[in-house]
Amino acid sequence: METKYSENPAMFKNNPLGFIIAILLIPVAIGIVILLVWFLKCKATKLEIVGNDLILEEGLLSKNRTELNIPSVRTVNVYQSFFNRIFGVGKISIYTAGDKPEIEVAGLPDPHELRELVKKIQDE
Repeated sequence: METKYSENPAMFKNNPLGFIIAILLIPVAIGIVILLVWFLKCKATKLEIVGNDLILEEGLLSKNRTELNIPSVRTVNVYQSFFNRIFGVGKISIYTAGDKPEIEVAGLPDPHELRELVKKIQDE
């Protein structure tokens, strides 16, 4: 199957103020710990579109994998704060049924690209 989209949440672009504060705390050594945990958390989350499936994988040692068939997606919600829009990232929520999103990921680069891909696959 062909991978049409694959992204991890961004670190700096998602929270530039937190990133700067962590950099400033490096001399105290807690900044390194904050950056390391933050980096691992970002790399442990991956959202992909493979074929007609939307796949969210979370976790480093233990994995949680959520798969949705794209034709069953009812709503794709993209939220971007002012700073998110400046840096080109956003929070994406995918709904199939009900009021709670099945998939929700913050800090994804170019979230509108994912929304457009989902719409394109649904129209096929």
